[in-house]
Amino acid sequence: MHDANANGSLKLVAIGGGTGLSTLLAGLKRYVGERGEEDWIESLSAIVTVSDDGGSSGRLREELQMLPPGDIRNCMIALSEDSTLLSRLFRYRFTGSGDLGGHSFGNLFLAALTAVTGDFAEAVRFSSEVLASKGHIFPATISDVRLVAEMEDGREVRGETQITAARGHIRRLRLVPEHCLPLPEALAAIQAADVITIGPGSLYTSILPNLLVGGVADAIGSSRATRIVVANLMTQPGETDGYDFKQHVDAVRSYAPQINFDYVVMNSRVITAEQTDRYRSDGADQILLDEAADERFAREGIEIVRADLLDEGEMVRHDSARLARVVINCAANAHSRSVLGELLNAN
Repeated sequence: MHDANANGSLKLVAIGGGTGLSTLLAGLKRYVGERGEEDWIESLSAIVTVSDDGGSSGRLREELQMLPPGDIRNCMIALSEDSTLLSRLFRYRFTGSGDLGGHSFGNLFLAALTAVTGDFAEAVRFSSEVLASKGHIFPATISDVRLVAEMEDGREVRGETQITAARGHIRRLRLVPEHCLPLPEALAAIQAADVITIGPGSLYTSILPNLLVGGVADAIGSSRATRIVVANLMTQPGETDGYDFKQHVDAVRSYAPQINFDYVVMNSRVITAEQTDRYRSDGADQILLDEAADERFAREGIEIVRADLLDEGEMVRHDSARLARVVINCAANAHSRSVLGELLNAN
């Protein structure tokens, strides 16, 4: 484990995509630069998947041959100052049945800035500055990658939206082209990190695509950072039907065996009967950890941290503040153990 700075400051890298990553970032940004906190974040970086091919992102991708901006836009908004008009503007989605219908202003802004600069990563950086983002956002790769899934029944399904819609068990996932590289800045952030989080987010379409980019899994595996995997709250129809959390972690390890986790963060509160019925009708179930998996993680030196992480709304969502606090606590515990270990070795 990496030893955080003596003054409690952290360099934190969060990896993922979709609503899960933006929810975590919205909570973590409260700790950025807050030196009054016992533990504060000196540098916060997000590495975001760019394999989306649906909705506004998919349309812009096909029409303009650019990387999909949707997940990155959500992360920029999550890291922005909540009170700014610009943040609300980037969230705005056009209505109607015309060419603009369904597009978000944030996606169009990123598309225009990409065309002006000729560089998607630069467009992301400039957009983050406009929004006064409290962190750095890196696309997992600037290559035009597509997801391809080989299904258990022998089908080959191409594209993120088609993979989810296929409603089958995924045997193997790959990127096309397979040989795509990350931004050097993203690798540098991983190598300098005190803490690396993976998840929450869709396992096969938000988490694993980042780890399939050349060099990313190796960089995480060789990092001295405290590595935390955040469990999803529910299974995802068409991706993780019937999975428990052990199977989620096993899937990550099958693609990135070089990554060893220090902490597993899980929600401990059982969802309501109404939520159970609503989600089950869509084919989703709550993810819990049984005792056998608990014992296996313990044998492997992975500490399981359970906490009430649920938002109070009708939808089953993580509460961003609670989740961020647990992640910060894990980092603080790892730092304390590192200091204690150094003292014991010194004596």
